[in-house]
Amino acid sequence: MKALHTIEWTSPSNIALVKYWGKFGDQLPRNPSVSFTLKLAFTAMKLELFAKDPGPVSVEFLFEGKPNSKFQEKIQKYLEKEKNLFPWLERIHLKLSSHNTFPHSSGIASSASSMSALCLCLLSADEWVTGNERSDSEFFKFASELSRLASGSAGRSIYPTMASWGESASIRGSSNHYATEFEDLHPYFHDYCDSILIVSSKEKSVSSRAGHSLMENHPYKEARYVQANANMAELTNVLKKGDIRRFVEIVEEEALSLHALMMTSRPSFILLRPESLELIEKIREFREQTQIPACFTIDAGPNIHLLYPAKNAAAVKAWIEKDLKSQLPDLKWIHDEVGTGPVRLQ
Repeated sequence: MKALHTIEWTSPSNIALVKYWGKFGDQLPRNPSVSFTLKLAFTAMKLELFAKDPGPVSVEFLFEGKPNSKFQEKIQKYLEKEKNLFPWLERIHLKLSSHNTFPHSSGIASSASSMSALCLCLLSADEWVTGNERSDSEFFKFASELSRLASGSAGRSIYPTMASWGESASIRGSSNHYATEFEDLHPYFHDYCDSILIVSSKEKSVSSRAGHSLMENHPYKEARYVQANANMAELTNVLKKGDIRRFVEIVEEEALSLHALMMTSRPSFILLRPESLELIEKIREFREQTQIPACFTIDAGPNIHLLYPAKNAAAVKAWIEKDLKSQLPDLKWIHDEVGTGPVRLQ
């Protein structure tokens, strides 16, 4: 059967600098967050629309050319939950095909890139089916909210360079319901690099969804929310002024705080591997020896994001590819950088 219409988007992963951990209501964050939008770590999603008899939501999903029942079920549940927003779903069958440029489910925000790509396709389909086109600002704002409903941090992947999400007194127009593009970012951060040091590409043992739920009864949750809000307020100022010293300190504190929360939840869990800790130490040694302001951050997984200014890229990449590789032979990496956001291909 020939498709009625085909849509394709790419949407990037993002790496949070201030971490959101813990949520309430319908995918709302307990604290604000801010993230770099990446360029090369992305999901490509193709959506084909087929006519069908009126009835329940109907979707099929292929990941890298093969059926993926786990993710198809996740998409099915999401579409059924939000079907009132898209009444045409009762008469259109969706066929989705996607692939990532990076390992999924290993702490590189694959849900952020994949669910934002899905929602961009879905919103473009809505415009085609209904004939009601939105302005760019309305389109991306709604896409961010849809993405947030699908996977919290996915709402930040909608915007280029840097995005914030969650109510914060330091961010004008901030909202728990959708992300916004970070304003007044110092030029120093517009071409930042992120070399993702892959310790493990295996699926992580505890999902982010499960980790967030453990914050409800976490003994340190209130202190964490105070810390996150304070770091958000200070980092907002740092990002506008270009204060690289405090940028490094806050970003690394946030990464370690996230994993400390995991290790002290009930039950506790540990996603870092011995190699993760070894890389943290080596990054700090490299920074001290070279005075290059490279720093680490970590999402909910074992892999390390090494952040550094573009002007230092040659030196940092040489260090990774020669020194780190000789000491950690199994280490893999993805050299990435700040990106311009999602791209519609079709």
